[in-house]
Amino acid sequence: MTKRFSALAVSAAVVGGFFITSMPAHAATSADRGEVSVKAAVTCDTSQLRHQIANLKTKAAKLKQLGETAAARKALSDAAALQKRLDACIKADDEASKPFPG
Repeated sequence: MTKRFSALAVSAAVVGGFFITSMPAHAATSADRGEVSVKAAVTCDTSQLRHQIANLKTKAAKLKQLGETAAARKALSDAAALQKRLDACIKADDEASKPFPG
């Protein structure tokens, strides 16, 4: 009887450990919002990023004409950061493993 009980306890522990470790990472919820966190499935909207970069560059040019050099530098810095993010997104999309090579 004790052998049967210990075998049941061990198998229950193994199955429980399997279920805990096999839970997908995207199903983890954030404690403060209760929404699903999906970090691996983040996609970049390249047209939106390009539009934001163009708007920031236009804003920087207007600010420079008005003599607001510090604000113009900040807008250009923001545009450069978005450009860096856009480049990283494009590179990640290009280097992503494809389901079928070829």
